[in-house]
Amino acid sequence: MRDLLFLSHRVPYPPNKGDKIRSFHILRNLAARFRVHLGCFFDDPADADHTDSLHEFCSEVFCLPLSRGRKAARGIRGLMTGRSVSEACFWDVRMQHWTRATLERFGIRDIFVFCSTMAPYVFETAQDRRVVLDMVDVDSEKWLAYSRRASWPLRQIYRFEQRHVLELEKRAARASGRVMFVSAAEAQAFAALAPELSERILVMGNGVDLVRFDPSRHYATPFVPGVLPIVFTGAMDYRANIDAVTWFAGEVFPAIRRTHAHAEFWIVGANPSRPVLRLTRRAGIRVTGSVADVRPYLAHAVCAVAPMRIARGIQNKVLESMAMAKPVVLTSAALEGLHVENKREVLVADTARDFVACVSGVLSDQWNELGRAARKGVEADSSWADKLRLLDDLFPNRVVPADLGSNTDLTLFAGAL
Repeated sequence: MRDLLFLSHRVPYPPNKGDKIRSFHILRNLAARFRVHLGCFFDDPADADHTDSLHEFCSEVFCLPLSRGRKAARGIRGLMTGRSVSEACFWDVRMQHWTRATLERFGIRDIFVFCSTMAPYVFETAQDRRVVLDMVDVDSEKWLAYSRRASWPLRQIYRFEQRHVLELEKRAARASGRVMFVSAAEAQAFAALAPELSERILVMGNGVDLVRFDPSRHYATPFVPGVLPIVFTGAMDYRANIDAVTWFAGEVFPAIRRTHAHAEFWIVGANPSRPVLRLTRRAGIRVTGSVADVRPYLAHAVCAVAPMRIARGIQNKVLESMAMAKPVVLTSAALEGLHVENKREVLVADTARDFVACVSGVLSDQWNELGRAARKGVEADSSWADKLRLLDDLFPNRVVPADLGSNTDLTLFAGAL
């Protein structure tokens, strides 16, 4: 069994949100064929209690704490030195020394990098090694979207970050044999920004754990009798999620309450920001904070919503809600990378008026078949086993040239769209 270096900007366990879900499933898949040496950070103190669980999959785990204060200090230094805040936040000389020593000690030729902010650790050592980078989505485009909604001086800071993150993404892609994205839309976006790198680009979508998110199981309800729960799930310190629930609470939910007095909007997710907590001052809005399990909230919801106005890549919250056979109302932005049919498996709404109509229709039992069709849709298209087969070609059991030459049997971006 060969050794593999796996670098991730966030500890890939527990798989309870966004990037950690994807990184965990990739890690577990590679661990079946490699002795994995994992280098990562954790920014949530609660995650420190779970790092021991990673030894089930990893030969070695090197995990460094990264507090909000330390991230902020590094980010400021990054601004002052002309680097992106994102890169500076995750640069640590201890991780650099561990990476170099691990590659040399075990003679590692295979490297998987999750997120472009971890790529600088292998810039000096990528030559003659097989390096696969999972960029997931184009982070620089996210910062561009933030700048368009911000006022001065944040607008200028976000635009600075966008330019420098794009430079990092290009450097990271050049150092990698292959670069993965979560959807064709993200791959197209990066290929347009860096056409000279398009031959390295691959698409690997997200899956959903269909056994864990099983609507046939029994879940105790977290709601009081008689209410009509509308549920949003996600990390509530993430800007895109904050924007989504704030918009829904202000522009959509009041109109729903006028015709459905028992409707409640439940915001389920860890680390709610102050703007999110302030939403509880409004009638019918509940903010849970961190919960042990989101499944009871989804199981007993009447409707799940994903009113994302800023979104990159595939929304795990949508896949999980669909797997739980829930009617989902979402924006076009939240639809990216999902092969679903509007008004058959989900309801798409991009204006407040359309969102009110769709959610009200679900609460009035006008879309009774939507949840069952959603479950069938993810069963057909979103199993992790199917999605992860691409890794078999990227990291075959046989030894092949480290540059993943053109004879390697891969579905490349250019041929997949």
